[in-house]
Amino acid sequence: MNRSLTMKLGAIALLILLLLIPLMMISGVIQDRQQLRDGVLEDIARSASFSQQISGPVMVVPYRKVVRTWVSNAQTHERQQELSEERGRLYFLPERFELDGKVQTEVRARGIYEARLFHADNRISGQFAIPERLGITENFADYQFDAPFLAVGISDIRGIENALTLELDSQRLDFVPGTQVGWLGEGVRVTLPALDAQKATQLTFGFDLRLQGTGHLQITPVGKTSKVHLAANWPHPSFVGNYLPAQREVNSEGFSAHWQTSFFSTNLQDVMSSCVYDTLCEAFTSRSFGVSFIDPVDQYLKSDRAIKYALLFIVLTFAGFFLFEVLKSMAVHPVQYALVGVALAFFYLLLLSLSEHIGFSLAYLLSASGCVLLIGFYVCHVLHSVSHGLFFSAGLAALYGLLYGLLSAEDYALLMGSLLLFGLLGVFMVLTRKLDWYGVGLNRTAKPEVAHE
Repeated sequence: MNRSLTMKLGAIALLILLLLIPLMMISGVIQDRQQLRDGVLEDIARSASFSQQISGPVMVVPYRKVVRTWVSNAQTHERQQELSEERGRLYFLPERFELDGKVQTEVRARGIYEARLFHADNRISGQFAIPERLGITENFADYQFDAPFLAVGISDIRGIENALTLELDSQRLDFVPGTQVGWLGEGVRVTLPALDAQKATQLTFGFDLRLQGTGHLQITPVGKTSKVHLAANWPHPSFVGNYLPAQREVNSEGFSAHWQTSFFSTNLQDVMSSCVYDTLCEAFTSRSFGVSFIDPVDQYLKSDRAIKYALLFIVLTFAGFFLFEVLKSMAVHPVQYALVGVALAFFYLLLLSLSEHIGFSLAYLLSASGCVLLIGFYVCHVLHSVSHGLFFSAGLAALYGLLYGLLSAEDYALLMGSLLLFGLLGVFMVLTRKLDWYGVGLNRTAKPEVAHE
């Protein structure tokens, strides 16, 4: 390879490295704006309500137990019985738990930033199967029971939008704030009628819960058999938690999903037993599932993904210039390379600033169109040919179109990117298949060739 070609390639490589500086600065701006947006969304959620998790209902039966202890009298050497009282609670999970939820989403804005809130209209129902003597196998006469109550954990009770009333068989009972169960966290409870502890009892319950939140809606499947159905007008659901829906349907108007679990899959009965002595019980609350109402690919994520392809764009654009040089015996100055590279870098800054106001798709169209027109106008004069400039602009526009496809794809981005690179490599090899690389630059005149149309 001759010295002229080596120097030109070295200058191009140096320019590419220098252009990494503004690209890194723009990448930092993207991260800063994203952190600012996240802070605003946190403030909106703090003013409304955070992500929601429903854990329960759980039936709690407080008890007092007479404890008999035999002690020896040191003087008489006789054994005497001392009585003391022990307080505790019995916990029961539903035999059957069902939740049917219909969710509507809305957008709340603060300045240029938007947060998506959800309003879930839930119908929760099921049945408790209380065993004979409350499952106590020891001396039942030593137990006295206080009024049982039903506790429902709700992670952010500020989101409750209706007055909660429990339908228990033929009775209607009002909920009050607080679960009085530490490991359930925040929530509500309702006092139940006294139980006939001597015999087995079945209690059928139901109540409506309208709940507002942001981010995620999760449910803990507390039943021996649990069925949960959620439907929403959100077309981009991300199913989260330990269990995926058994059935789901997603279209442009929203989604519908159905979960079904049992104690065999959740093991919640044993987990609850270990939670009784813990103030917090992550093992219980973590056995949940639900839906995320967060846009999986927002403008900041797309802008961040776009700038990851910036180096590739610059290399491909410079490669196009270089092809014109070697195939048409034209000379392009390194300063001209640099100006085109800076214009490509400014595309990402335009994309970020416009997408905050008009949405990513329209911002991408306007930014790409502006850069293609500017670079196309400049290249027509650099290559001294309108046809060459238009051809170059068409190729650049095609690259922007392919990049948009890569950014919009969630599952096929890697495949599309690999095929794109392979195809461009093939085009480059075909165009230069007959080129004498040892002779490149030897016959080039000092002045660039002027192509006349």
